[in-house]
Amino acid sequence: MRKRIVAGNWKMNMLPNEAIHFIEELTPLVKDTKNEVILCVPYTDLFYAILTAQNTNIKIGAQNMHFEDKGAYTGEVSGEMLKSINVEYVIIGHSERRQYFNETDETVNKKIKSAFKYGLKPIVCVGETLEQREEGIAEEVITKQTELALAGLSDEQVKNTIIAYEPIWAIGTGKTATKEDANNSIRAIRNKIAKIYGQIIADSVIIQYGGSVKSSNAKELFEMSDIDGALVGGASLKADEFSKIVNA
Repeated sequence: MRKRIVAGNWKMNMLPNEAIHFIEELTPLVKDTKNEVILCVPYTDLFYAILTAQNTNIKIGAQNMHFEDKGAYTGEVSGEMLKSINVEYVIIGHSERRQYFNETDETVNKKIKSAFKYGLKPIVCVGETLEQREEGIAEEVITKQTELALAGLSDEQVKNTIIAYEPIWAIGTGKTATKEDANNSIRAIRNKIAKIYGQIIADSVIIQYGGSVKSSNAKELFEMSDIDGALVGGASLKADEFSKIVNA
């Protein structure tokens, strides 16, 4: 049986002192959960968050990384750098990275390979726009994104890739895909993986839902057959609200 993972994506929020306070507040609220808890924090918070989360069940992740090991890439951070301070997870290919920073399916694939090179666990985002959904090509878009993201990975690497299905039209809008729509989209992603890598591997891949997840809708989403947790945006900035999602 697949485990459920709830990851918070803080985006460009929280100073180091706020991150420390948040983790101290969250720790007792989620200490008994059976779900895996991850906070993906800004680069400036990583070291402080890792220190504060020591001896807790909270894991720390980054929100992006470069695919090269080192070089003339001003402002970028490599997988090796993240691993050197004991970061465990990294979000790759978030729609905001694709929209604002020219992330492509090719760079997503390169970053995933680099993440595995340094022992990082990638959380790979896929999702369709509202226009694509209305055109009836949502499934085609997300399964193609998945195929290109995983290209060239070993079976073991695919099994250890977390995929976050985030319909772009639901991110930060307050709109959430119905539990049935979210489950059907995630099942389509799983079926695509099965066609390429086999059913056993597909059944082991953790696929989250993301897009205006909150405590009021988390339980019904988590009860669906193919939804293995959530990638949470705005609701992950409040310890009490995020803990309710984790414990849902």
